[in-house]
Amino acid sequence: MSNIIEVKDLDLTLGKTDILKKINVSFEEGKIHGLIGRNGSGKTMLMKCICGFIKPTHGEVTVDGKRVGKDVDFPKDMGIIIETPGFIPYYSGYKNLKLLAGLNNKIGKAEVRESMKMVGLDPDLKRHVKKYSLGMRQRLGLAQAIMENPKILILDEPFNGLDKEGVAEMREYLLSYKEQGKTILICSHSAEDISVLCETVHEMDKGVIEKIS
Repeated sequence: MSNIIEVKDLDLTLGKTDILKKINVSFEEGKIHGLIGRNGSGKTMLMKCICGFIKPTHGEVTVDGKRVGKDVDFPKDMGIIIETPGFIPYYSGYKNLKLLAGLNNKIGKAEVRESMKMVGLDPDLKRHVKKYSLGMRQRLGLAQAIMENPKILILDEPFNGLDKEGVAEMREYLLSYKEQGKTILICSHSAEDISVLCETVHEMDKGVIEKIS
């Protein structure tokens, strides 16, 4: 298997603060990779650099053979949950996803409905997203990330707000997604989530990364 994500000599400085320091890491295709570390360790910022949301001060990110910020602004074929997913509060979950699906025009109503069912949401529920629980919002975020069947998933704390049953379902789903040859990068506070799901684990501390398994 080849590396689908490669980060070389990456530094990120915001103002006078060094957020990421000389990050060199690669993630192999078809595996689930874990990122752990305390709040403020740089995990989310690294994910944002990989997704093209933030331009690093120095260094480069290559995703699926394309250099981010040079060959492409944002990597293609990537599903993303970073921080709390933002939705239009007075639309239903289905209407939100249908609107987002219309941006790329890759999928139709059937795929939107299927992605919602897959994460345990009812596409016919008329309730506005503002009345969703945190767990329901998290599920909707995952449905949005997977609905176009991307090759890569970047998930920042995907289990936030889910109950025990929801976490078990989500783990099962991610493992089945990996079985299809997809690559998943997960950032989680939970050592259990990481140990159950991930084949490689990297720890971040004060903007520095280290492989621990």
